[in-house]
Amino acid sequence: MDVSVIIVNYKTANLICDCVTSIIEKTREITYEVIVVDNDSEPDFEEKIKKSIPDNLFPSFKFIALNKNIGFGRANNEGLKIAKGRNIFFLNPDTLLLNNAIKILSDFLDNHKNVGACGGNLYDENEQPTLSYKMFLPGILWEINELFNNKPQEILYGKTKHFYNVTSKPVSVGYITGADLMVKKSILETTGSFSPEFFMYFEETDLCARIRKSGFKIYSVPSARILHLESKSFSGSEAYQSEFKTRLLEESRKIYYRRNFSKTGNLICNGIYNLFLTSRIKLIGNQKKKDYYKLRKSYFKR
Repeated sequence: MDVSVIIVNYKTANLICDCVTSIIEKTREITYEVIVVDNDSEPDFEEKIKKSIPDNLFPSFKFIALNKNIGFGRANNEGLKIAKGRNIFFLNPDTLLLNNAIKILSDFLDNHKNVGACGGNLYDENEQPTLSYKMFLPGILWEINELFNNKPQEILYGKTKHFYNVTSKPVSVGYITGADLMVKKSILETTGSFSPEFFMYFEETDLCARIRKSGFKIYSVPSARILHLESKSFSGSEAYQSEFKTRLLEESRKIYYRRNFSKTGNLICNGIYNLFLTSRIKLIGNQKKKDYYKLRKSYFKR
């Protein structure tokens, strides 16, 4: 088996049906399987998805029903346990393949021994470039960049290239967003997959950090094109400023820095981050945004 595609479901069966249909329509000249893991959200999700799958493809599709919501990374790990692919493609349910992206990414991994993971260019629902990767991992430089409103990364990489590959060539990056992360299974057997410490957010960043520490590179492959209907999996709620999402982000941020930095490095990063939050609260005039940063700071301080 060339590729195992793992998709985690949490009340997104309709989105997954469209995602699976795009996989069937676009994927050619490669063997693959699709593993859908349900985080205890929809008792009839398997039946919903099977309606969109031709009968002759059923052997290539597997379903895992969990008895509780264990989070994004942990659910992906459950799918990984039964995956047969040489390469593992962690794919969000709110995505649609625009071309033969799975083969493009898999071929790139197969042809580059020094590359451990890769991902394609992502587009929003209007097919405009959206967050596909970051050029550097969270750390001191990351926090300084946030503090100065992303100006350092724009100076270093331009207004677009720091999150989307505007070239026609693959480029080495810090990490790939978890929406379309393909990793060599052999690498995962060495570094481990997603850390179970994370419920959601930062798990793909942490995994990419471990892959890089193991001596392998992370690459953006722009010829692989994927639509990402970001936040559609939050059931239409205003997830961006929801307290639930903010709490998860702050908790996961703490876990990431604890796992990847010394106490001194952690103190420096947190000091800069605290300055970032404080400056936004004091300088931003929009009350809704101000309240959002106050909420972030309240969870950061806990």
